[in-house]
Amino acid sequence: MTIPEITVAQLSERLAAGATALFDVRNPDEFDVERVPGAVLVPLLEVPERVSEFPTSGEVLVICKSGGRSAQAVDFLRERGVEAVNVAGGTMAWVSAGYPVESGGVS
Repeated sequence: MTIPEITVAQLSERLAAGATALFDVRNPDEFDVERVPGAVLVPLLEVPERVSEFPTSGEVLVICKSGGRSAQAVDFLRERGVEAVNVAGGTMAWVSAGYPVESGGVS
């Protein structure tokens, strides 16, 4: 299966247009350091047990550190009918491009 991908520039455009279904599949410690504002943490290993938390209608954006884990999550989600899309380059590309980040723990 081909994994659909978007760039961080396209992610920025989608977020500016009101996209809210952005999931970060990194580990909590990575997520706490820096993340795309508004991202929801669902670590990769928890995706199977939390699949019901992903919207089943509309585009679901998935990001990780560099794109590998999110591609795995996208493949898994798409097999279950979720319109998931990988963010190529991940959070590292987002930060390198100078887009805003949030940091700190979330409760």
